[in-house]
Amino acid sequence: MATIDLIVLGMLKRESLSAYDIQKLVEYRNISKWVKISTPSIYKKVIQLEEKGLITSRTEKEGKMPEKAIYSLTDAGNEEFEKLMLEISCKPINILLDFNAVIVNLESMEQERQRECLDNIESNINMLKTYLEKNIAMKENAPDIPATGMAVLHQQFRLVQAVEEWIGVLKKDLF
Repeated sequence: MATIDLIVLGMLKRESLSAYDIQKLVEYRNISKWVKISTPSIYKKVIQLEEKGLITSRTEKEGKMPEKAIYSLTDAGNEEFEKLMLEISCKPINILLDFNAVIVNLESMEQERQRECLDNIESNINMLKTYLEKNIAMKENAPDIPATGMAVLHQQFRLVQAVEEWIGVLKKDLF
């Protein structure tokens, strides 16, 4: 998947990292909240990228810790990074919301169950909003968070606010 390639290549463009370090950065930056990326996919991806010659690895050992592979971007990897940046930025924007599968099927349920489903979605939106508020407050002035990372957090917060407002309108229209 090109998105995971871009995430991994972009991190390695900045610095050499182990797969574990990449996975920790994905967690810390909450990338899995806005891009479908999992821990196993990161480990598989570094192997695939190395097989393609886009990254290279060297083995390091620190103290009594086991050896680990440290990955670095190759010239071909840098070219692929640039290509993916342009390619993905030119693609049409798709905002995929899994809960829309529930919305399009609401009319197949009794009104009480419709309300329950919408309440569940609304509750999950509220949890996400609270999570984003805390995350933004915690990282707002952190020196290690790039402006682009904060921009994505603010984008996600605004999208959540829009969905929250939309759910309220939908509930009024249906009930």
